[in-house]
Order: sequence, then C-alpha cells, then structure tokens
Amino acid sequence: MSLNQQEMVITSSELQANLSLCGLSVEQVAADLVLAPDYVRSLLALSGAQDPADVWLLRDYLEQAVVDSGGTPRPFTVLTEDSRHLARRWFRLREAPRHAW
Repeated sequence: MSLNQQEMVITSSELQANLSLCGLSVEQVAADLVLAPDYVRSLLALSGAQDPADVWLLRDYLEQAVVDSGGTPRPFTVLTEDSRHLARRWFRLREAPRHAW
C-alpha cells in the first residue's frame, strides 16, 4: 500500500493538524516514539524515505494525544480504519505509546 501525491498532501496536513491540536512539540513526540526529531519531521511532511509503519504509529499517537489533551482529533481521510486492515497485510503495525501528561 502506497499513497499517491494527493493522498500524501492530505495525510501530511492531517498529521500536522493533529500535532497542533495536541499541543506537543516535535521533540516530545520523538521522545515518546523513540525516534529522531528530524525523522518525525519527515513523517509529518511525508518527505523523504519513511517506514509506512512509522507513519501509522505517528497517526495513532497523535490521534490519542489529541483525545488525551481534551480535544477532538482531525479525522484522517486516507489513513482510515479500513486502510489499516489493508496496511496490516503489508506492514508490521505497532501500538502507539501514550504521552504522559
């Protein structure tokens, strides 16, 4: 499963919106996910080479972080639950950690 250019733009916008909504910094996200901050930035922008499983990890982490901070996450239009079922066929998806508020 790979995203086309339009899907990448939409997904990047949704990831960045949820980062903004949860109020965490890239550095906090990176620490929780045990990833380098520059790699998290590339995941948010969907630029460069990323592991698709890491994109799903970030998606799930941000969605939960928004909920945990008392907000309503921006819905994902490409990385949906239906898409998750397909992604599991190709990638080893992992459960996202939660930020300790």
